[in-house]
Amino acid sequence: MVDAHVLVLNKSYLPVHVTTVKRAFCLLYAGIAKAVNAQYETFDYESWSQITIERNDETLGLVDRVIKVPRVILLLAYDRVPKRRVRFSRYNIFARDKSICQYCGHRFSRNELNLDHVVPRAQGGTSTWENVVCSCHECNRRKGGRTPTEARMRLITQPRKPAWTPPISLSVPAVMRREWAPFLDFMVDVSYWNTELLEK
Repeated sequence: MVDAHVLVLNKSYLPVHVTTVKRAFCLLYAGIAKAVNAQYETFDYESWSQITIERNDETLGLVDRVIKVPRVILLLAYDRVPKRRVRFSRYNIFARDKSICQYCGHRFSRNELNLDHVVPRAQGGTSTWENVVCSCHECNRRKGGRTPTEARMRLITQPRKPAWTPPISLSVPAVMRREWAPFLDFMVDVSYWNTELLEK
């Protein structure tokens, strides 16, 4: 149990890390973090240790009592967010293009869009920020294996690598806890949308 996972939030309630139960208790006891319950209430170590334990709660035995295992903790002083390079992924390409087809200019849901190589791979086009855009299915079929010029289609915006940084750098274990869901709503379909695409 001491090696089980706990989600760590910065003081703005953004997820920044996943740690162990053992480390989470160390941070709670030292007054560096507070435990967060399902109602978003925060507890220091002393008040957390006094919480009534329900039947399905996971617990840890101490010398003189049993304590509930926190699944989310909030860092009291840490307000920064780890920075990293912008991942070349479907999610980030759709975010850069605002889910707008870069040929017809209409906004679509993600399942109505695909990724298009401006210069087709058959013509030496690469899978890079500067050559991949969002495209609706109809525009993608119309363009086919041609360049926009050859297909007599106009790009709305010239594609480029975004200047923004992703909001978090978080390595999430294969098994996520239900208590984490309110803080990780953005990670729906994360394995598909945020998988790094190969740049060729």
